[in-house]
Amino acid sequence: MPRTFDVPHPYSGRLIIVEGIDGSGKSTQLQLLQKWLVSLGHQVFFTEWNSSALVNSTIKRGKKKDLLTPTTFSVLHATDFADRLTHLIIPPLKAGMIVLADRYIYTAFSRDVVRGVHRDWVRDMYGFAVKPDIAFYFRVPIDVALRRILNGRKAIKYHEAGMDMGLSDDPNDGFREFQGRILTEYDRIASEYGLTVLDASQPIEQQQSQMREWVRERLVGYRPRPYLPPAVELR
Repeated sequence: MPRTFDVPHPYSGRLIIVEGIDGSGKSTQLQLLQKWLVSLGHQVFFTEWNSSALVNSTIKRGKKKDLLTPTTFSVLHATDFADRLTHLIIPPLKAGMIVLADRYIYTAFSRDVVRGVHRDWVRDMYGFAVKPDIAFYFRVPIDVALRRILNGRKAIKYHEAGMDMGLSDDPNDGFREFQGRILTEYDRIASEYGLTVLDASQPIEQQQSQMREWVRERLVGYRPRPYLPPAVELR
């Protein structure tokens, strides 16, 4: 079965996504981009990873009790994504809006593989996804990401440190190992799918300037209008 994320989507809206390890600053940059796009008069819709009410409580409960295998995690996140795509991404794209997604299918492509799930299996499971019009990958050194997180809160979270994988007894060391593996996978994905790589260790203003310039170029010719499906030929 062909993967729809390999070909441009047919909708008049634009899908802009950001990816990166925890602490990369991608969420901050996407929020700044949202404010800028709104200031230009664009209709913008924002969505984020693991936000579907359909399975969110199940994922949280499974994490808390450490009940989920890597494959179960993968399937649940794919279910969450399918619900989000159907109800929160496709409709605004059809309406001609700009959709901003904080994490997309590439989060699963990196995390699930690092946890031991086969690359092709994960890609096939998300084969129904639409291809982003613009995909940013905020690449940042592990120690910079760790410092940013600890500047905002007291400790690293259990799963973002890969503690469930038994990589280390120390959360900080676990974070370096687990997120380091994800970083390696992201580098592979960026090359495979042509993600735009930004140096996330640069000052916030500099990153945002580069991001806006890239988006401005890609929005040339963008004319928001409702999506009209192809006419059905009557015989």
